Amino acid sequence: MTRIIKAALATLLGLLIVASGIWAAFALMYTAPGSEAARLGLAAAFGAITLATLIALWTRWRARMFFLHAVAFTTVLIHFFALEPSNDRDWQVDVAVLPYATIDAPLVTMHNIRNFAYRTETDYTPGYYDKVFDLRALEGVDLVAVYWMGPSIAHIFVSFAFAGGDHLAVSIETRREKGEGYSTLKGFFRQYELHYVVADERDVIRLRTNYRRDPPEDVYVYRVKGAVEDGRRLFLEYVRQINALASRPRFYNTLTTNCTTVIWTNAAVNAERLPFSWKILASGYVPEYLYESGRLDTSVPFVELQRRAHVNARAQPADAASDFSRLIRTRPKPG
Repeated sequence: MTRIIKAALATLLGLLIVASGIWAAFALMYTAPGSEAARLGLAAAFGAITLATLIALWTRWRARMFFLHAVAFTTVLIHFFALEPSNDRDWQVDVAVLPYATIDAPLVTMHNIRNFAYRTETDYTPGYYDKVFDLRALEGVDLVAVYWMGPSIAHIFVSFAFAGGDHLAVSIETRREKGEGYSTLKGFFRQYELHYVVADERDVIRLRTNYRRDPPEDVYVYRVKGAVEDGRRLFLEYVRQINALASRPRFYNTLTTNCTTVIWTNAAVNAERLPFSWKILASGYVPEYLYESGRLDTSVPFVELQRRAHVNARAQPADAASDFSRLIRTRPKPG
C-alpha cells in the first residue's frame, strides 16, 4: 500500500511539474524580453529544467531539482504578473480610437461610435460619430453570433435596440497593435488588451457579411427575451466597463476574458442571469443555450429560428443603406 501511495504521489507531482513547465515555457516564449531567438532559448532552457526535474524524481537529486524548478517557475510567475496592460501602443486603425460615454440620466451620449466605409476587409475609410441614446427608448437586446470555422466556435456580441430603429452594437475583441495577428494561444499570455468595439451595425455586422471572404463568415441575429429593465441595466453596465477601460486597460484572455465570458460577467447586473455553462466556453452553442433556457423565441424549433436569424442574404444587398438594421431584420414574405 505504501508503494502505491508513493507511486501515486510521484505521478501527481510529475503531472504538476509537466503542466507548470509547459505553461512557463510558453509564457517565456511570448513575454520574455529580448529577441525572438532569446525568448525561444529561454523557453527551451525551462523545458530542459522540467525534463531534468522529471528524471530526478527517481534519483537522490529529486529535492534539489524540484527546488530549482520551483524557483525558476516562481521567477516566471513574478515576471508574468508584473506585465501591465496599456492604452498607449501603436494600434491597428480599426481599434485605435477608444469609445467612451457621458451620462445625463436618462440620456447617454456614446462617443466614437465606429462606422467605417469599407471597400474591402482591409481597405476602408475610418469614420466615427457621437450619438445620444435615451434609456427610456431601449426596446430590446439582440445577440449576434458569427461563425467561420464550424458550429462549435463563434464570435458573440450584443446589439442594443432603441425606438425608431436605432441600434448600437458592442463587440468585445482583442486590441491589437499594427502588424500583430491574432493567436488563440497567445491570448492566454497577456499579449492583447481587451477592447469594446462600439459600432454602427453597418460597420460591425456588414464587415462580416459583406466583406470578409477568407474565410467567409455567417452572421445570425437573435432577439433575446427578457424584461426591458434588465436590458437597461445591461446597457449601463456596458457603459461602465467601456468608460473603465478608457482609464484602466485590461488584458484579454482566450479562456476567461473573451467575447462570451465578458458578456456573461456583465450580465451579472441582472438577477436572472443564466448559470455558467460549458456552452459559454464553446461559444458556438450560446444561441442554443439561450434557446434551451427560454431566452429566445421558442415558438418554432431551434433549427427554424436559426434559419430565420441568418442575415447574410439580407445584409449583402442592404450594404451601406441608412436603414441597414431594419433591412437585415426584415424577412421576405413567402411567395
